[in-house]
Amino acid sequence: MGSPTASTPATAALVALGIPFETRTYVHDPAETDFGGEAAAALGVAPERVLKTLLAEVDEALIVAVVPVAGLLDLKALAAAIGGKRARMADPALAERKTGYVIGGISPVGQRTALRTVVDGSAAGFDTILVSGGRRGFDVELAPEDLLAATGGTYADIAQAT
Repeated sequence: MGSPTASTPATAALVALGIPFETRTYVHDPAETDFGGEAAAALGVAPERVLKTLLAEVDEALIVAVVPVAGLLDLKALAAAIGGKRARMADPALAERKTGYVIGGISPVGQRTALRTVVDGSAAGFDTILVSGGRRGFDVELAPEDLLAATGGTYADIAQAT
């Protein structure tokens, strides 16, 4: 189970749900802006297993998209996955306000406002994946199915390679 010393809304939510996870920490470089790439390198994990949490607006509804750090979010695929027409990235200030997390540390779990969540289908191919634990330099490792359970999310192919 997770470490009680690394409590964030994300870890508190996982503990409350009884979902097993491992905490993974690293020293975040304040000059780094590729947060996911930094996490994968620092933790020695394949970038396909480290997922970033992005917020997009699909037909004016805020949606959480979780995709591998090695790829990009395919906005058209996200819109299609939820039956929407148009998607665009959400304003970073809005993303921070709605989730309660800062950019580079947004976790798909334990967000201030419960939002519809879509996880890229590639995550299902791994025993465990890593997502932000709620702050920069802090990830949680858990089973992809447990991420879906914690977020009420669904799988869809929403990532595109870089």
